[in-house]
Amino acid sequence: MQIMENQNRSSLSYKLAFAARHPDQIPPYIRRVCVDTWLRSKTDDHVSYYRKIMKYKAATHGIEVAVGSRSYSQWLEFGQMQFDYLVKHGLKPADQILEIGCGNLRAGRLLIDYLDAGNYYGIDISAEVLTEALNVLSDAGLQDKMPRLTLTDDLTLSFLPAGYFNVVHANSVFTHCPAEIIDQCLTNVGRVMAPDGFFDFTFYASDDQDYQVHREDFYYRPETLLAMAERHGLNAQMLDDWHDPWDHQPKMRLTRRASPPRTP
Repeated sequence: MQIMENQNRSSLSYKLAFAARHPDQIPPYIRRVCVDTWLRSKTDDHVSYYRKIMKYKAATHGIEVAVGSRSYSQWLEFGQMQFDYLVKHGLKPADQILEIGCGNLRAGRLLIDYLDAGNYYGIDISAEVLTEALNVLSDAGLQDKMPRLTLTDDLTLSFLPAGYFNVVHANSVFTHCPAEIIDQCLTNVGRVMAPDGFFDFTFYASDDQDYQVHREDFYYRPETLLAMAERHGLNAQMLDDWHDPWDHQPKMRLTRRASPPRTP
């Protein structure tokens, strides 16, 4: 299983120690604090705030940074890693997949190419990133695969059909979500999953407490997410064969709990 985060990155002691070890990172950190404060002052809810974060990063650092990659080569490698993992775990071309936070198709372009036409559905909160996803789709020559890409404001998934998706996938989405948005997703994701489907997601892990850095990065104890899944009637397990060499995010899998047989 992925190594757990054992230092609270929001604490003053961590920040001072990090600054002492990496003085070159002090100016970027100050800029980040200023941008965070400015964007929070212009928004009333987390989705609106993070949508502006994505727009800011895309404009100032490039689309790869906005979707969580440090370079184009890492974008390619990380997308391949996600794709290979799902295929290793039994993904078939006939499966229907929902990718939450599909971004600019880092993994999506490979999934679309692999799946039968019409079997990929991606959602994201960023219009700028989804526009770039259309360019990636066109450049890869995947138009005939007819993927569906949708801009969304929440994770109620209310516009999606019940019992439809064999695989739901969210890489580095809950890392940027407060608990109430994760809870919203887990309240609704079981409805759209096929009876034998599964939902894989990654998260920033903490070993002693849940906390946030600014309003952009969120760290959770696995126990917090396991309990949340339990409340919503979902079975949960950590996936020991997933290894993220860059961000060290562990992966959790949720499945629908079988309904008890009806008594005569």
